[in-house]
Amino acid sequence: MRIEVEHVIAGIKRCRIVKDVLRLTKEGISDLVLAIACGLPNLRVACRHPLPDFDLRYLLDPAYYR
Repeated sequence: MRIEVEHVIAGIKRCRIVKDVLRLTKEGISDLVLAIACGLPNLRVACRHPLPDFDLRYLLDPAYYR
């Protein structure tokens, strides 16, 4: 369990904005930046597998629009 948590923290730290000093001073910005940085590794894992092939010629088929 500890190794998995450490991997998640390392994934968050890949975002340089989390490691550097944040100079944005508006209220709530730092929380928003951290939330986005936490979501990016999840997005990367979710998109790890390639999408299935899609043939655009299928859209040109008149039967598609019936």
